[in-house]
Amino acid sequence: MNHKLQGLQETLTSASRPKQVTTIYRGSALLPQRLNLAGALKRIWGWMTPGELALASGNHTPVTQFILLGFSSYPELQQLLFVTFLLIYAMTVMGNLGMMALIFTDSRLHSPMYFFLSVLSFLDICYSSVVTPKLLVNFLASNKTISFEGCVVQLTFFVVHVTAESFLLASMAYDRFVAICQPLHYGSIMTKETCLQLVTASYAFGGANSAIQTGNVFALPFCGPNQVTHYFCDIPPLLRLACANTATAGVVLYIFSALVTLLPAAVILTSYSLVLVAIGRMRSAAGREKALSTCASHFLAIAIFYGTVVFTYVQPHGSTNDTNGQIVSVFYTIIIPMLNPFIYSLRNKEVKDALQRKLQVSIFPC
Repeated sequence: MNHKLQGLQETLTSASRPKQVTTIYRGSALLPQRLNLAGALKRIWGWMTPGELALASGNHTPVTQFILLGFSSYPELQQLLFVTFLLIYAMTVMGNLGMMALIFTDSRLHSPMYFFLSVLSFLDICYSSVVTPKLLVNFLASNKTISFEGCVVQLTFFVVHVTAESFLLASMAYDRFVAICQPLHYGSIMTKETCLQLVTASYAFGGANSAIQTGNVFALPFCGPNQVTHYFCDIPPLLRLACANTATAGVVLYIFSALVTLLPAAVILTSYSLVLVAIGRMRSAAGREKALSTCASHFLAIAIFYGTVVFTYVQPHGSTNDTNGQIVSVFYTIIIPMLNPFIYSLRNKEVKDALQRKLQVSIFPC
């Protein structure tokens, strides 16, 4: 703190020099640099991002690769983290593939709800696979770099699948609304064509959002700093490395993240509000229990997913630290894809019955 005060006093003393100051820090590794007064003050108090510091120092070396620093501050835990995340990833892949296989092979599960659930399992495998394998490699490797092009590809596919899942969850909520609130028209509304259109629209929104968000980040110049304080190429840590004013890019991130999160969330909340009203009017206790059981699993998965995504992207830029951001990201990129098959199977009698039938056929084929 004393060093910062000394630097501030010396900067203010030399502020009479037009358009430039020479900043001197005792005990600091920073070299004297020519900066305007506002830039010098920001640097003293640590308000500048690594990208802004590189730009101010005149470093314009093009970045060809990034270093993913996620969890590298715990060197003694690398092997334990590797084993833990490897088990989680294996359970994610096997659980979601098992769910897809069960739905496709059991004719009693050939309905719109389970079609959407199979697509959800596919999305969970996809966006978990975009992130987790590279994380596992970095736990054991000393070289934690990813090429510039690899970073672009990783971010592109990640945003596509996460956005598509957001809209798919809205489609699943709409399906439950039609099934419970308009049961007589369910077959005519939720046709195979309608289901395919909803899934296609989900991917279309994902592709559009990915093109906007990825272009928004990599249209900025990167000139020197390449240490990403995350375990994958995510937007907020990349923006801090850009050698440019990122205010506009931050606004774009906030607006489009809010749109692809809050619009589906509005559909979900509206659908389930009407579903709860309809359930409350049911005279059959068995019917209420079945409807609540099905909707409870949906709502639990939705609450976890949207809660973590909103915390990460739909909040004021810089309002959370890197450690918190990584921990929250682990939930929606790694933990939730593993949990979804268990949430939907353990809370769903039809899935449990189908699994029991498959196990009986496997153990007692005759």
